[in-house]
Amino acid sequence: MSKILIRGAKVLGGEPQDVLIDGRTIAEVGSGLSADGAEVVEADGKVLLPGLVDLHTHLREPGREDSETVLTGTRAAASGGYTAVFAMANTFPVADTAGVVEQVYRLGQQHGYCDVQPIGAVTVGLEGRKLAELGAMHESAAGVTVFSDDGKCVDDAVIMRRALEYVKAFGGVVAQHAQEPRLTEGAQMNEGVVSAELGLGGWPAVAEESIIARDVLLAEHVGSRVHICHLSTAGSVEIVRWAKSRGIDVTAEVTPHHLLLTDELVRTYNPVYKVNPPLRTERDVHALREALADGTIDIVATDHAPHPHEDKDCEWAAAAMGMVGLETALSVVQQTMVDTGLLDWAGVADRMSFKPAEIGRAAGHGRPVSAGEPANLVLVDTAYRGSVDPAGFASRSRNTPYEGRELPGRVTHTWLRGKATLVDGKLT
Repeated sequence: MSKILIRGAKVLGGEPQDVLIDGRTIAEVGSGLSADGAEVVEADGKVLLPGLVDLHTHLREPGREDSETVLTGTRAAASGGYTAVFAMANTFPVADTAGVVEQVYRLGQQHGYCDVQPIGAVTVGLEGRKLAELGAMHESAAGVTVFSDDGKCVDDAVIMRRALEYVKAFGGVVAQHAQEPRLTEGAQMNEGVVSAELGLGGWPAVAEESIIARDVLLAEHVGSRVHICHLSTAGSVEIVRWAKSRGIDVTAEVTPHHLLLTDELVRTYNPVYKVNPPLRTERDVHALREALADGTIDIVATDHAPHPHEDKDCEWAAAAMGMVGLETALSVVQQTMVDTGLLDWAGVADRMSFKPAEIGRAAGHGRPVSAGEPANLVLVDTAYRGSVDPAGFASRSRNTPYEGRELPGRVTHTWLRGKATLVDGKLT
């Protein structure tokens, strides 16, 4: 592989430096670097970050290739600056066996736009009644370490306890979709003032918070790791903060859309704003931002949930829940966290690369931008401002809540182990 010299990049937002890539590895970081025959990329003060890692992506394959495939999803990931994504298990068939997770893993290897680490289901068929083949999935070629029934909650406390006990043996983690099902029957949006005015079934905050409270106590009892998917309420923040103060091994994620959007948007009845967990209040949004800044919430994860147009271009009650997010995540984080002064770019690298890689045990990802490390990198034009146009997305689906909205920042280059997957904003 050839040499690449990135000249004048602000590494993690610091002073401009040069970065020399030689093959699959960063060879040198410093000032005034040169290399015979190297391809030169003039960064002109753009920010250079380690390749982003998404712990929560829905790639839909196998079974819902009308929404997304591993190929289109990983192309979207590369466009958004990601070099690794964790693919959720709610496929058809469900990723609850070694065979299915290996299929997804090998498709990721075949397409090569980013690394794909499958997430295994906690229970057979996501039905919540019987543990899936956790050990077999871990020992498979996919080496699964994260398990989740995302889309459904593991609401049975005994099953959840057994899962935590099982994954403890090999250092795995259970990622919980915290939604008490009885409290959310018929729910269409956040329970509150807006739901009351619109007459839509409410999804109360306590349905999330009660499951988180139970699960952090179970994790403490078992001595295992639990991860909270798409945390969305101020109350959930306080429970996680309390659990961490007790030394409980809990981590949590927040989505970009929960950092920016509120339930007031549901007044439009546009199903693009229908998501699970639902958009919450302005108070919740500010609590989530503060918690991400102070480390109570560990990471940003997209919950990239593609749907074909017929599943969203319909009346609100019939619409599917979910939003695409891989291609806009970094821009939303820049607007909500960096431009507001809550995080610097080193903090973004921590929340979107270092820590998600650590939680998911993603070898070779979330590494420092320094000599000897894998050349998984993303270059970001932070001065860019532009309106979101889903027609240009690499994802197969277009269900973005940001269409026409001006967002800052643009990923210009992505490198996976020294190989460019995105150059000047275009996929290679």
